[in-house]
Amino acid sequence: MSEYHLGQINVAHLHHPLDHDETAEFVAALDPVNEVAESCDGFIWRLRDEDGQSSSYVPVDGIDDPLLIVNYSIWRDPESLEHFVFETGHAGFLRRRREWFERSDQPATACWWIPAGTIPSVSDAYRRLQHLREHGPTAQAFPLNRPHPPPADPQSSER
Repeated sequence: MSEYHLGQINVAHLHHPLDHDETAEFVAALDPVNEVAESCDGFIWRLRDEDGQSSSYVPVDGIDDPLLIVNYSIWRDPESLEHFVFETGHAGFLRRRREWFERSDQPATACWWIPAGTIPSVSDAYRRLQHLREHGPTAQAFPLNRPHPPPADPQSSER
C-alpha cells in the first residue's frame, strides 16, 4: 500500500449559473458522473457540499464568484484518475465542456501527492492550482499528463 495518494483539483468558470436552463444538462449529470467516479478502482474521496451534494456547489474561500465551480478528489494514483477521466462516461461530458464552461489560458487542473489518510482543505488544494499556474509543473503541483513521482519513490530526488 502506498504511503501517498493523488490529490486533484479542477476549477472551471461556467457560462451560466448552475440553476440556469443552459446548465441543466450538466447539473443533471453531476450525480451520475460522481457515482461512476466513486465506483472506480482507485477512488478514495471527493469533496461534497454540506448537504452531501456535488462539490460544484462548494465555494473556494476568498473567491466570490458564483460561476466558479470546483471539483476536488483523491485517488490512489494517476492511472486511476486517468481511467475515470478518459475511459468512463465522464469522458463524453469532458468533450462537451465548452458548452458549459469558458475557455481558459491557465491550467484548470492540478495534481499533487498527499500522505495517505489526509484530506487537505479546499483552500489548500486551490493554492496548489495557483502554484501550478504561477510556476509550472513541480512536485508541489503538476498536470495529470505530467505526473511527478510520489515522495516515497526513490526517483523523486532525481527529478
